[in-house]
Order: sequence, then C-alpha cells, then structure tokens
Amino acid sequence: METENQTHVSAFILLGLSEEAELQPLLFGLFLSMYLVTFTGNLLIILAIIMDSHLHTPMYFFLSNFSFADIGFTSTTIPKMLLNIQMQNNVITYEGCITQMHFFILFGALDNFLLTVMAYDRFVAICHPLHYTVIMNPKFCGLLLLVSWLLSLLDSLLNGLMVLHLSFCTNLRFPHFFCELTQVVQLACSDTFLNDLVMYVATGLLAVGPLTGILFSYTKIVSSILRISSAGGKYKAVSTCGSHLSVVCLFYGTSIGVYLSSAASPNPRASAIASVMYTVVTPMLNPFIYSLRNKDMKHAIRKLFR
Repeated sequence: METENQTHVSAFILLGLSEEAELQPLLFGLFLSMYLVTFTGNLLIILAIIMDSHLHTPMYFFLSNFSFADIGFTSTTIPKMLLNIQMQNNVITYEGCITQMHFFILFGALDNFLLTVMAYDRFVAICHPLHYTVIMNPKFCGLLLLVSWLLSLLDSLLNGLMVLHLSFCTNLRFPHFFCELTQVVQLACSDTFLNDLVMYVATGLLAVGPLTGILFSYTKIVSSILRISSAGGKYKAVSTCGSHLSVVCLFYGTSIGVYLSSAASPNPRASAIASVMYTVVTPMLNPFIYSLRNKDMKHAIRKLFR
C-alpha cells in the first residue's frame, strides 16, 4: 500500500466478487433474481399483513417491520452492485460509500433488535397467555419498535461519524461488492484504534445483548412447553414460534459463519463471497420460512391474488 495520505477522498473502487469479465453476466442475473425474490417476497408479507385484519396482532406487526428492514437491508447494497456490473464501472463516491455503510448498519442492527422483540412476543404469548393482550398492547409494541429504531440509528451514526474522521491512502480499492465497515476502516492511513474499539464494542453489545435476550426467551418457552400435558398443546405452542426460531438460527448462523470464515481465511475476496449468505440469501429465505410454515400467512397471501 502506498503511504501517501489523502485527507479528502472523492471515491472508492469496489472490486466486487470477481473481476473476470465472463462471470459478470452470470453474477448480474443471479443477484438480480435474488433481489427481485427478496423484494417481492417481503413486500407480499407486508401487504398481506396490512390487508388482512386477522393479522393485526403484535406478532405480525413486528413481522411486517422485519420484512421492511430486510427490504432496506438488501436495497442498500444489491442495486448499486447491479448498476456497477451493468455500467462496467466499479466506482462509488465517498458520500455514496458513507451513506451505503450507514443504512447497511442501520437495517442490519434493526433486524437484530426486531428478532429479539419477536422472541419476547413469543415468550409472553406462550408463558403468559392470559396476560398477553394486556402486556403486548399497541402502545407498548410501538415503544419496542421505536427503541429498536433508535438503538439501530445510534449504532449506524456512531460508526459513520467515526469513519468521517479518518484519512485514507491513495490505494482506495477493496475486494467487496459494497462498502463494508471493516473494509473501509482497513483502507485508512490514520490511526484506527478508536474506530476498531467502537466497532468491536458496538458489535459485541449488539450481538451479545439481543442474543442473550433471545436465548432467555426460548429457555422460558421450552420450559413452559415441557409442562404442557397434551401432545396437541405442545404442537400448537411449538408451531407459533417455529418460523421465528428458524429465522433466528439462519440469521445468527450465517453471521457467525461469515465472521469465523473471515477470521480463518486471509483472503478478503473469500470473505466477500461468504458475506453473500447474510446480506442476500438470508433476507431472501425469510419470506419463504414465514409463509410456508404459517397457515394464516399463506391464507392472507392467497387473498391478495383473489
């Protein structure tokens, strides 16, 4: 890396998943298909919940917001990647990179918090069914959503402001298809100790805190289910949280897998390819998990096409 500093940067160069010209049409078609499936699937869930009054419950209220966050999460990165491939131009402006990074962190953190809130909703529904409507009232649900948005916004603003204080070298190329925080920080020529500290502390809190809440909720849920005497009652209780648990496993499983693969492999291109799992594949699969495993959701989606 060249040591010449550049205090003001006009643009970065995203090298993408591959620089081979013959692979670009394949990547374009693949990612366009996955993006359209993700956008359409999550939009159908939102519309089905809005249009069907039977789904105006806390669980589906949070699910509609989760689907919105997934649309935002993928729309932050994939359209720009598709545009770069189509225009054969891998440049992203400095302002565009900071904006993309801000919204990527925002929607990623929001997904994380909403999964925790949804776990709490299932905990109340199964462990305290008689008090469910009292506890999960509209005002409290709105407060949980507001707190999730504020914490996500705080995290994205904090990391974004820290990056604004960095100066960069003349080498502004990195092998990724979007402006990922750690990749951008690694390009800096100035001291990144505070950035690394904030990044790891925030990531630790955002990962450990919500995951602890989810594990606590499901520990209580499993304990309550085991106390149910009838097999039908157990099945009904499990079915109400099966979809959410599947999404939780997919979300955290892919995120942890990408982190471990990045730590084990010195190749940044391999890390970029692995990140496709949680940035694209997971949001694409979520609508299928919730619609295929949920009779109410399947019925509501069918009603949209009648």
